[in-house]
Amino acid sequence: MTSIGTGYDLSSSTYSPDGRIFQVEYANKAVENSGTAIGLRVKDGVVLAVEKLVHSKLLVPESNRRIQTVDKHIGLATAGLLADGRHLANRARDEAENYRDTYRSPSPVKALADRLGLYVQAYTLYSSVRPFGISSILGGIDKEGPQLFVVEPSGVFFGYHGAAVGKGRQLAKTELEKLQLSDLTTREAVYESARIIHLVHDDAKDKDFELEVSWIGPETNGLHLPIPKDLWQEADKRAREALDEEMVD
Repeated sequence: MTSIGTGYDLSSSTYSPDGRIFQVEYANKAVENSGTAIGLRVKDGVVLAVEKLVHSKLLVPESNRRIQTVDKHIGLATAGLLADGRHLANRARDEAENYRDTYRSPSPVKALADRLGLYVQAYTLYSSVRPFGISSILGGIDKEGPQLFVVEPSGVFFGYHGAAVGKGRQLAKTELEKLQLSDLTTREAVYESARIIHLVHDDAKDKDFELEVSWIGPETNGLHLPIPKDLWQEADKRAREALDEEMVD
């Protein structure tokens, strides 16, 4: 049964006769049209990487970042509508601050993912608002060790060892499944994440892009930080070389 065009897609508070909420499905389409974002949970930390599409040569490099710091030990990468991602990052910061004020300790990553999931889900209940057009990858280190979660436009969230969202998610997931993530260090994961982002971008043959990578691990003392410039250059160089080797083969 199909309900497209019959009026059931006009509001996120209306179910179609076959039990679907079309506005949430359309929000997922907005995510699928965005550049790819991936997260790797490895033995000593978490790495987040984003394929940030460059829509104009006039844009200032490294502006409009899609990886945000929401607490000292937690980072957030988004795929979808950039403005929605910024709003959700600000909400995540408020939730992390609230947790610290209430419990006098840093927020566990799962607790923050749970709060964000509830917040996103609330925007699927009322006809006066629209669902968030983003999927968010939340990564950090807490008492339980490295943690990685994905919050989807419906509000549901899952824990992952490796996650991918956005246009190239299928190919990225295939590449992530080939890795022994539990044996990798964060530095090795940086190289792998750069390779995967270059691979999915080349497969799509899309516009120019900027590689954006951040990490949380022993080399950052448990803080969420962008990778150093020299490491970024090395990772980008290795990724391009690996891509060239695959094309030769």
